Amino acid sequence: MTQYCALHPLDQATSLESLGDDRYRGRFPPSYFNMVGPFGGVIASTLLNAVLSHPKRHGDPVSMTINFAGPVDDTDYEILARPARTNRSTQHWTVELIQHGQPAITGTVFLAIRRDSWEGSDIQMPEVPEPAKVEVLDTTGYRPWMNNYEFRVVDGHFHPDGSAPAQRDSHSTLWMRDEPPRPLDFLSLMALSDCFFPRIFIRQQQRALVGTVSMTTYFHGDAESLRQQGSRPLLGVARAQRYFRGYFDQVGELWGEHGELLASTHQIVYFKSEGF
Repeated sequence: MTQYCALHPLDQATSLESLGDDRYRGRFPPSYFNMVGPFGGVIASTLLNAVLSHPKRHGDPVSMTINFAGPVDDTDYEILARPARTNRSTQHWTVELIQHGQPAITGTVFLAIRRDSWEGSDIQMPEVPEPAKVEVLDTTGYRPWMNNYEFRVVDGHFHPDGSAPAQRDSHSTLWMRDEPPRPLDFLSLMALSDCFFPRIFIRQQQRALVGTVSMTTYFHGDAESLRQQGSRPLLGVARAQRYFRGYFDQVGELWGEHGELLASTHQIVYFKSEGF
């Protein structure tokens, strides 16, 4: 497997060994683990890395959907990344993470060669204090994966000590970036799109048994947009729309520091309601 040397922790976690025939092998380090298994964002980034590293890659990511079909642990896994169809400017991929002989993660990735076009946006970046004016969240005592990020919560924080009452909604706004700082690219943006606390944690202000079932991230910036962002923090905005019979959704936006929407994300999440 690839030697880590002085790689950034994210690059270590998403490192893959090519096995040929559209297959790759890797293992997730304990530093990116969550409640059960690895942090979902780093799983998604690793699957994306298999596509972006593939010799048949054609274009840059526009969207990615992954489905968490089963648990992932800290043993070796294989990724199967296959181009399903390649057109003149677009390419569709199917991806699978296989562990212990069966698929744990399935997904699709859509790549495209972007053309110049009219640009516009129907939403605007919220007006918030600049990152330097917001206190850094102390992640001591949180899950290991959180130590790989710097969070500056503007509003909508989760207090794991139970010191806050239940909230009227789950809306939250925060600055976020890799820790140590890392220039933004598609891999880090994919992982950051899953960095929000589960919305039910914010709404109820207590932990619950939760697990993302399906997640889609749309990339609204190109490689040059991400390069210009550098290692500066992104502004994340997230909310839920409904909690119903064991599932809730989560909607998020990731904004560049100068107001450019770089990604949006949607999830459906399983939860157990006992104790609420």
